Amino acid sequence: MKKGIHPESYQVIFQDVNSGYRFLSHSTKKSEETAEWEDGNTYPVIKVEVSSDTHPFYTGRQKFNEKGGRVEQFNKRYNMGK
Repeated sequence: MKKGIHPESYQVIFQDVNSGYRFLSHSTKKSEETAEWEDGNTYPVIKVEVSSDTHPFYTGRQKFNEKGGRVEQFNKRYNMGK
């Protein structure tokens, strides 16, 4: 690999906002919010809307219903269907 062209990588906690599931991984993204991990160290927290804990492909079912489907979003946005 060439030196000086790759971004710096940090350990961060990714947190699923729908289920609260958290996992520790590496990322080039930074965050001002921090939390303590199981090992006693403090890491930046990056919040994500979908993780392996809530994605239907991994779970076999949909765990969150807050956003609704495309049709429901369309009907809500344009006041249709009622």
